[in-house]
Amino acid sequence: MASNSTSISNYANLHKYVSLDQKGSAMAEYIWIDSLGDVRSKSKTITSIPEDGKIKLEDLPEWNFDGSSTGQAPGDNSDVYLRPVAVYPDPLRGVPNILVLTECWDSDGTPNKFNHRHKAAKLLEAHKAQKPWFGLEQEYTLLDMLDKPYGWPVGGFPGPQGPYYCGVGAGKVYCRDIVEAHYKACLYAGVKISGTNAEVMPAQWEFQVGPCEGIEQGDQLWIARFLLCRIAEEFGAKISFHPKPIIGEWNGAGLHSNFSSEEMRKPGGIKAIEAAIKKLEGRHKEHIAVYGADNSLRLTGRHETGSIDTFTYGVANRGTSIRIPREVAQKGCGYFEDRRPASNADPYQITGILVETELTHKTLYYFDKKNKRRKIKEPKYKCSPVNTGAGNCTAEDMNLCQAEKSRVDGFLENAT
Repeated sequence: MASNSTSISNYANLHKYVSLDQKGSAMAEYIWIDSLGDVRSKSKTITSIPEDGKIKLEDLPEWNFDGSSTGQAPGDNSDVYLRPVAVYPDPLRGVPNILVLTECWDSDGTPNKFNHRHKAAKLLEAHKAQKPWFGLEQEYTLLDMLDKPYGWPVGGFPGPQGPYYCGVGAGKVYCRDIVEAHYKACLYAGVKISGTNAEVMPAQWEFQVGPCEGIEQGDQLWIARFLLCRIAEEFGAKISFHPKPIIGEWNGAGLHSNFSSEEMRKPGGIKAIEAAIKKLEGRHKEHIAVYGADNSLRLTGRHETGSIDTFTYGVANRGTSIRIPREVAQKGCGYFEDRRPASNADPYQITGILVETELTHKTLYYFDKKNKRRKIKEPKYKCSPVNTGAGNCTAEDMNLCQAEKSRVDGFLENAT
């Protein structure tokens, strides 16, 4: 890396100050998501630290920032408020300092329009009985200060894809020091990072967070993103979450999202997984709409993706919208992987819409013998409010109603 870059932190100088006595105070880094889906932060001194040294949510005050400078508010009403929602140990500053994840709220007491966490939290809380589990696979690309992928030759390209995925050795992987530092920092902060690996395109990496239940998944991924960007900053590198940073015969970057409900994880849960996939097909466009910007550049049907225009699924097939892992198909229970989200997608929107589709919506479709999607017809025979329970229906009417109700209920049972 270019050691002469003024963007690189001078740790040798900083180290002299890191261990200085803070005189009973702590530094809290308040973190939020801006209008572009990037992380922002600013520091606050906390002077009242509990005797056990553990600062909790209830110990933290609301704060505010200039929303007109982040695209989150107009200049004539620019105050946006930060409400703490989660606290983590700070691996960058050490004890007793903390990272504080926040939600953005407007001055009228409503969630800021870019606050996607609020809606997701309500959905996930409403369906916590189904115990929705998530696991997100965050891909990203490391760039130098000229926006060139690290390790790529000036004015040219590296060798074709093949040796880089999970590669070992110089010329196959780049910036492993950043990856290792990030991994350790996440573990220190209590982020449920479950692994990391080099990806298919050189200078592209992935880390996984989860499994997490409910809103914790989005919270933890945002903290992991923040730490990645901050650590790369110290090394003089940029982090790109763009889904297709390099056009051409190179893999894009995604945020593959693994999901399961308690029913899917039980023996025989494959039926619930298959029913869930039917629901996803019926809302393909709604999901694509919140699965990240510029995703059409990535979801081309090539480079381990499905087409953005067509919903597909399969077992162990990475060229589909939804992948059922081979192990899940063999065991008959487990989870599925939604491969559509882009690397820049908001995890709150992903987890929110997955729960909304899978645990809220009843599908209005079934599949015929030729595997074509058909709409479920409404019952033809309905009792009017006058006749319901009044005994005015003939025996023939009652039989027709019951037959039609059984038909529709049968489809719903198999399709939801």
